Amino acid sequence: MTRKSRHPDFDQTLELLRSHSFAVAPYSAGGTLVSKNGVGAVLAPAPKVKDGALEAAEDASPAVFAVGPGALIRGEVARLVDRGYQKFIKTSQYELPASASQLQAIHAFSDELKQLVGSINLYNQALGTTSDRYLYDRLQGREGEQPKATRPWELAGEH
Repeated sequence: MTRKSRHPDFDQTLELLRSHSFAVAPYSAGGTLVSKNGVGAVLAPAPKVKDGALEAAEDASPAVFAVGPGALIRGEVARLVDRGYQKFIKTSQYELPASASQLQAIHAFSDELKQLVGSINLYNQALGTTSDRYLYDRLQGREGEQPKATRPWELAGEH
């Protein structure tokens, strides 16, 4: 007789989220939009390959984040961008400064969602809201190769 898995599958996980008053709706590219209190994330079924390298562990989560938690703006999950002095909420069309209430809502949403889905919650993520991208203005423009500094003690030409 086969053992019954103690972990729910993807559909059972979505039902569990619905029972905890999350709104669950289909999203493009096969994902599922899960939202609550103006914050959302896109979940997808975890890959399961029996004989390949992607073999899932016994205690693996049935769902993975296709798009991580972020504020919902006009039906789109916005990304959180940290510019060093301010966090911004960025969509494909807008970039808005993030308010403290939005950051608290994103943090509470991601904690509750990770707990219900059975995903790993890392220490630094449990302390506060982490950003998707870090774009500090002091580092902007440093990507290119810098010219070699001149050394006054070296001769420029042959003498």
